[in-house]
Amino acid sequence: MSVAPRIVHTTCPYCGTGCGVEARILPSGAVEIAGDPNHPANFGRLCVKGATLAETLTLEGRLLHPTIDGARASWSDAIGLVARRFRETIEEHGPDSVAFYVSGQMLTEDYYVANKLMKGFIGSANIDTNSRLCMASSVAGHKRAFGADVVPNVYEDIEQADLVVLVGSNLAWCHPVLFQRLERAKTARPHMRVVNIDPRRTATSELADLQLSLKPGSDVALFLGLLRFLERAGRRDAAYVAQHTGGVDDALAAARDWGPAKVAAATGLDEDLIREFYEDFAATDRTFTIYSQGVNQSAAGTDKVNAIINCHLFTGRLGRPGAGPFSVTGQPNAMGGREVGGLSNQLACHMELENPHHREIVRRFWGVDRVAATPGLKAVELFDAVADGRIKALWIIGTNPVDSLPEADKAKRALKLCPFVVVSDVMARTDTTALARVLLPARPWGEKDGVVTNSERRISRQRALRPAAGEAMPDWWILCGVARAMGAEGFDYAGPADVFAEYAALSGHLNGGERDFDISACGALGAAAYERLQPFQWPWRKGDPSSVAPKRFFANGGYFTHDGRANFVATPYRAPQSRITAKTPFLFNTGRVRDQWHTMTRTGVAPKLSQHFAEPFVEVHPEDAARVGVEHAGLARVSNGHGAVVLRALVTERQQKGVLFAPIHWTDQNASSARVDTLVAAHVDPISGQPDSKASAARIDPWPAAWFAFALARERPKEIAADYWAVARTSFGWRIEFAGKQEPTDWDAFACAFLDLDEARGAVIAQMHDSRAGAHRWLVMKDSRPTGLLFVAREPVLASRALLCAEFEKSEPRDARALLAGRAPAGVLDRGRTICVCHGVGAREIEAALVAHDGADANAIGQLTKAGTGCGSCRPEIQRIVKDRAERGPARRCAPLVHALEPAE
Repeated sequence: MSVAPRIVHTTCPYCGTGCGVEARILPSGAVEIAGDPNHPANFGRLCVKGATLAETLTLEGRLLHPTIDGARASWSDAIGLVARRFRETIEEHGPDSVAFYVSGQMLTEDYYVANKLMKGFIGSANIDTNSRLCMASSVAGHKRAFGADVVPNVYEDIEQADLVVLVGSNLAWCHPVLFQRLERAKTARPHMRVVNIDPRRTATSELADLQLSLKPGSDVALFLGLLRFLERAGRRDAAYVAQHTGGVDDALAAARDWGPAKVAAATGLDEDLIREFYEDFAATDRTFTIYSQGVNQSAAGTDKVNAIINCHLFTGRLGRPGAGPFSVTGQPNAMGGREVGGLSNQLACHMELENPHHREIVRRFWGVDRVAATPGLKAVELFDAVADGRIKALWIIGTNPVDSLPEADKAKRALKLCPFVVVSDVMARTDTTALARVLLPARPWGEKDGVVTNSERRISRQRALRPAAGEAMPDWWILCGVARAMGAEGFDYAGPADVFAEYAALSGHLNGGERDFDISACGALGAAAYERLQPFQWPWRKGDPSSVAPKRFFANGGYFTHDGRANFVATPYRAPQSRITAKTPFLFNTGRVRDQWHTMTRTGVAPKLSQHFAEPFVEVHPEDAARVGVEHAGLARVSNGHGAVVLRALVTERQQKGVLFAPIHWTDQNASSARVDTLVAAHVDPISGQPDSKASAARIDPWPAAWFAFALARERPKEIAADYWAVARTSFGWRIEFAGKQEPTDWDAFACAFLDLDEARGAVIAQMHDSRAGAHRWLVMKDSRPTGLLFVAREPVLASRALLCAEFEKSEPRDARALLAGRAPAGVLDRGRTICVCHGVGAREIEAALVAHDGADANAIGQLTKAGTGCGSCRPEIQRIVKDRAERGPARRCAPLVHALEPAE
């Protein structure tokens, strides 16, 4: 008799979209992942990262036991040591000598306990989160305008808008499911217009009716000009502004001089394009503005947020169907962390740290002697305090600051100096765990239970799919163990349901509608009801059914300021702070790619997710590349006074002249020198404390490689004797790119060491050499199966990586000689670089379909090749190929896309 699979409904652990996931656990223990068709965030759709979650359910690299000084330890010894060192440090140096640095990837229950321990029992506010690096400016902007950190609109406004304005948001890659909702809405309602405001042309640009590639950091100037235009066009909603807002005159005064000519000078945009945008905004009642990291990650991020909000307040367009400003969060529980008081200047449940009444509510509820009364150190300040000795004991939970903080080398040095560092993590080896005295094994997605809140204020359950591996424990459990060992009371929770119920009860305690965040309906939730909890949006007040919770805020006023009115905020324009000089003549911008997540501790183990981009890169405009001598697919050194990295050069017109772009994901675990945040200057927004990750100063120079190499291996090489290297996971093992500044004297000895041929007994080695050209190749076969492949050349290796990986994966390749030659065997199509990861469709397959079916669009390509019919994340790139062919004519091959790093393409 067959056994039916067990179905678990949970939530994706990646971006703040908060997609529902339906996991099917088969009798064998294997897990199949699909989107939850009933979850209101995604209605069954997943992006490529969510669709490959099953590939991350591996023990590879996991931290499975506590360790002290590198040696395995018991939980009691590890917790005892952490509690003793924190207690002794506090007794000798005071509560502000210790700190927690936590993460938007923690579940709400974990976040709540961490804040209760630090701000309550310990009595310090020195707990901050990596959400400071991505969403703090939205928090500050919301609080300045609305009196509370509340997002006034919801996802369905994407479908209801007539004009969607995207600002600093590569939605197609960073929030693909929301982008697909937008794409479908635009198809269904052709009159809808999309404006994309971004210095770079990105995948999101493919959907835009109007692309505004403004100068980096000039957003405030653009929206000051828009506010002035709206006033002169008579678009003020006089009744709304008079009844529900204050400060409009000051905001208009700041915008008074920002006519189109001045805006054009500041932004670098054509005046006609500026007017077109302004006229669209003025004429369209249902205007929905979506913004993300390009707005927040700025030294003027809070002003950017308020400049956008000002335009919506002025026209009364917020909290209404299809109309409002909308912040999309970067991490799965960035919003939950904000609700629970995860930032160093907050209290739980949207209460104010510096409000005595709020502190007293929390103190009494927690039953502690004191609650921290002054804001703690924000992320950058916190690590400065570690460096100068003010922080003497630091506990890092679920994040990797050695890679993600600005001036990351400085953070690394700080941790080396810190007397006591504790790290709770899922992975044993990260650039941060290497600097910890105590490592505590945490449970990853798939092994832990709790809730997260997505960008539209929707709280959903994450549920465990399987028992925890090794001795890994939930973060709340670890924190409670340390709290009890330090002598704290009130940390005896039976499980996450108890934590959540206490947190929910606090949200409604002495609230009476004064505070926006209230989920007190869950305050008496038992374990069984918690297990059955369905997604809901807050507020959900005690005594109310969840169906009466307002979807939107502020359509009729009701702000959370002292007078109930929204605040217009004057936002004078401040240019980016970067010090562009002759030595560092470029602006350096950072961001993300489609298929990877943060520092790859999770996505890096999923083979499919390295097919799209397999190595770190830097985008540079062709004219800039020619001027400095950097070649496409060559290596480049990007540097400034904070550090240097070596990256593959991607020369593309989609990048502005004078600006460089590099993704943030690579670390010392998977590349020789690619920790790009070491170049990011620690300039922070003076209000939010959020660092500016988009406008550091840097230079780019060709990296003098004497040779390049590409290799495939079933085992990760023990050592890579090269000055540059990058490794990526594949379904069969590893893909490696590397290069050196000086050629080895004996290439065969080099290959022998790299391919570990001394251990490959019984192997057959095929070789090709052209010493004059500096080209060498080795193929190692064992039992008719390839086990190692190495290509060396004096120029970037000309070979189709996708083809070689596909042939290498086979247990018996059709033609081993073709594999060594780097060409497709007879009858095998070279797919080209992978575009559709879900179905393994390459660029050449798409081009072949276009040749055979002239005039085909992206939908037809999907029918012909399946490309774009899985998660849909690749559709913008398919559209780009289609457009390129139409623009270049049927007689010519399509130009490479922006990520075509392989010279063979």
